[in-house]
Amino acid sequence: MSDTTVSPVASTIAAAKAERAGALVGYLPVGFPSLDASVDAAVALVENGVDVLELGLPYSDPVMDGPVIQAATVAALEAGVRLRDAFTAVERIRSRVDAPVLVMTYWNPVLQYGVDRFADDLVSAGGAGLITPDLTVDSGADWLATSDRTGLDRVFLAAPTSTDERLRLAVDSSRGFVYTVSTMGITGARADLGTAARALVARLREQGADSLAVGIGVSTADQIAEILSYADGAIVGSALVKALSDGGVPAVARLAAELAEGTRR
Repeated sequence: MSDTTVSPVASTIAAAKAERAGALVGYLPVGFPSLDASVDAAVALVENGVDVLELGLPYSDPVMDGPVIQAATVAALEAGVRLRDAFTAVERIRSRVDAPVLVMTYWNPVLQYGVDRFADDLVSAGGAGLITPDLTVDSGADWLATSDRTGLDRVFLAAPTSTDERLRLAVDSSRGFVYTVSTMGITGARADLGTAARALVARLREQGADSLAVGIGVSTADQIAEILSYADGAIVGSALVKALSDGGVPAVARLAAELAEGTRR
């Protein structure tokens, strides 16, 4: 991450780390349980301590997502949510709170929409960039060029099974942060993150990473505090989606406030 483009996400994470233990990144899918409610829930996250928003674009074949997020995205798709709603959601969220908003999307919808058109519409909506879980750096030349043109952040994933060479590619090509996968498998709350995330962060630091956020399986303030003892950010998804599903916006707001305590230890 050595380019000179100013990253709103990296700047936010650095500021959170200067003020507290680090940053909290919160994930919610666009359009669940409705478009209006997903916007209200995202705003509630920021109002209760989330530093960076990750908005998931509902997709019919979410290979990385666990059952909680899959159920929410299926419900959103069945309710008629479409790709364009992501831009609407980003714009409405950004009109109410100042946190940077990343869109998490599988690559095929971006290709279908048009890479340049997608990027330009995301910029117009006030979005900060993309998290692309199924796009590798060496197959992402179009996105690298377009994100350089538009200044959007681009977040690539690094996994414990990645070679040092692939970790270096992720570090050099990511802008905002490197998404550090805590454990192999699909998303979902886990009781124990183990040592894999800590070891992977150490390997990424050796490759020059200066903005790392750990995700997959993170669901408690204690886990967040542990992660922020060695990483720059912690990403929570399934636990927030479950709270939204079970208790609506008030429940997701309460959980966000509880999780944010982990950034202050």
